[in-house]
Amino acid sequence: MLDDIFQVASLPGLAHTIQLSLAPAFLLNGIGIILGMLTGRLTRIVDRARVVEADFTPRDHPLHAHQVNELRLLDRRMRIVNNAIFLATASAVVLCTVVAMMFVARLAGFSFARTLAVMFATSLLLLIASLVLFLVEVRVAVRAIRIRDELLERS
Repeated sequence: MLDDIFQVASLPGLAHTIQLSLAPAFLLNGIGIILGMLTGRLTRIVDRARVVEADFTPRDHPLHAHQVNELRLLDRRMRIVNNAIFLATASAVVLCTVVAMMFVARLAGFSFARTLAVMFATSLLLLIASLVLFLVEVRVAVRAIRIRDELLERS
C-alpha cells in the first residue's frame, strides 16, 4: 500500500512539480545573498563597536559623551540588523518548507495548495519585513554620519 501512495503518478507530473519549485529556489538564492549582505553589515558594526570600546575614555574625558552616543547608535544598528537577519532566515525556512511540502504533497497525493500559498505569502511578508529593517538600518547609519560644515568648506 505504501508503494502505491509514494509512486509518482507520471513523469510529466513530477517535471511540473520540479518546475513549480524553481521559483522558490531562485528566491532562496536571493535571500541567501541578502543574508550575506546583512551579515557583512553586522560584522562591520561589531568591528566598529570593538574599536570604540577599546579606546573608551573615562567620564571626565571630553570624548566620553561622543563615545557613549556612538556605542548607543551601534547597539541600535546591531539590534536592527540582527532582527533583519532573523526575519530573512525565517523567510528562507518557510520557503524551504513550502518546497519540501510541494514534493510531499505530489508524492503522497495530498492536496493542500491553499496552505502552501499561505506559507509562500508568509515567506514573502517575512522577506519584506527584513528588507524594511535593512532600509531603516541604512537610514540610521547615514543619519549618524554627520560631516561638520567646516570640513566641507562650504561658502
